Amino acid sequence: MHELFAAHSLLDWILISLAAFFIGLSKAGLKGVDMLNITLMAVVLGSKASTGIVLPLLCFADLMAVKYYHRHVQWNHFWKLIPWMAIGVLTGVFIGQDMDETVFRKVMAVFIILTVIIMLFLEIRKTVVIPSNKLFVSSMGLVSGLTTMLGNLAGAFSNIYFLAMRLPKNDFIGTAAWVFLAINYFKLPFQIFFWKNITVSTLKTDILLLPSLLIGFLLGIKIVAAIKDDNYRKIIIVLTFIGALFIFLKR
Repeated sequence: MHELFAAHSLLDWILISLAAFFIGLSKAGLKGVDMLNITLMAVVLGSKASTGIVLPLLCFADLMAVKYYHRHVQWNHFWKLIPWMAIGVLTGVFIGQDMDETVFRKVMAVFIILTVIIMLFLEIRKTVVIPSNKLFVSSMGLVSGLTTMLGNLAGAFSNIYFLAMRLPKNDFIGTAAWVFLAINYFKLPFQIFFWKNITVSTLKTDILLLPSLLIGFLLGIKIVAAIKDDNYRKIIIVLTFIGALFIFLKR
């Protein structure tokens, strides 16, 4: 463990511990803050290397989220998204090695920001627009799968999907929990055996970050419980927007 601490400065450990804390908050239901974790991890560890640290933490947090919100899941939305997300993940596995990550992240961030602005406008106008057609579902699923493999950015696109479906707060969180439990465990073997960025060393780092993640999750549960459904939608829209800005501005 001494070698792990020696490899990074105290500031680095503070930043990645804060990132793990944000993962806990996000999995407890404060969707959108997960993009802050991506930014912090990438600053310290680099974009691709950081995914090897982040994914096992996400898998652990997914188990907690499913355990807590297991009664709140809309299986019809789960089965609509999962096949398309799996295709997106497989696409990401094969194109991710050669893709310019900086350009990819900025393009995705712009897309997220524009979409969130439209959704915020509709929210203010109280306009009910529910794009339930297959093109919307398949495109959100494919982009979510691709972005989760290339940089764990899928949360923003799944937020957009579930917000568009106008799911109640707990159904939103519970369905997302099951979706990402399935898709993150689906990603594991590809990152272990194909990208080789999950190792014994990265798992040791994850163990050190678990307390921060647990604190974030427990605090997030309390915060989410105090938020009313209508306010929850607005908070998720704003957090997703802020997170996308962080992704866009990160060099």
